[in-house]
Amino acid sequence: MDVRRAHERYQGGDPAAGIETRHAFSFGPHYDPDNLRFGAVIACNEERLGPGAGFGEHPHSHTEIVTWVVEGELTHRDSTGRETVIRPGDVQHLSTASGVRHVERNAGTAPLTFLQMWLAPLAPGGDPRYEVVPGIADSTPYALPEAGAMLHVRRLSAGERTAVPDAAYVYAHVVRGEIRLDGEELGPGDAARLTDTKDAEAVAMSPAAELLLWEMRAP
Repeated sequence: MDVRRAHERYQGGDPAAGIETRHAFSFGPHYDPDNLRFGAVIACNEERLGPGAGFGEHPHSHTEIVTWVVEGELTHRDSTGRETVIRPGDVQHLSTASGVRHVERNAGTAPLTFLQMWLAPLAPGGDPRYEVVPGIADSTPYALPEAGAMLHVRRLSAGERTAVPDAAYVYAHVVRGEIRLDGEELGPGDAARLTDTKDAEAVAMSPAAELLLWEMRAP
């Protein structure tokens, strides 16, 4: 297990424009040849947008983008004609396929924090696809067959345990609270990369902990 702490992320964004970004993997000018991806995950960005701040229209292709809002509301608009507002507990998935353009903005009056995870598809091409699962229930897995991956959302009370999937790759990200994962204590923004997991488990060390687990198969 490889633990990566929140403070170790690469700092990015544009603070003057109300955008603060923390990158878990190589991104833009932050290039590390030893930190390009883990399993299918190629980016895990924590974004903080002030009221009115956001990202203007920009393109993506051949990437599966999954967004998880921590606090606030994210307004999304893309070239497939969809315009939605994503709130905490919703899973947003944009399959960019052969190409799509989108806008992401904090149109509200409160700060916005969201986690955006990019996964590499198993095969390039295809048509863009967009989906939102509102208020996904605890322990309900979200399948991402395009990337050979499955997202598990766990909301745990203090002392509650959850099994970590047995998989070739598991990427674990603590959204809130304190978690002990396979003997390591993790706090908000901390992540762990597990390879060939077997019989691992996570335990909540504080009330209202929230944990995202990506289960991924070998390429």
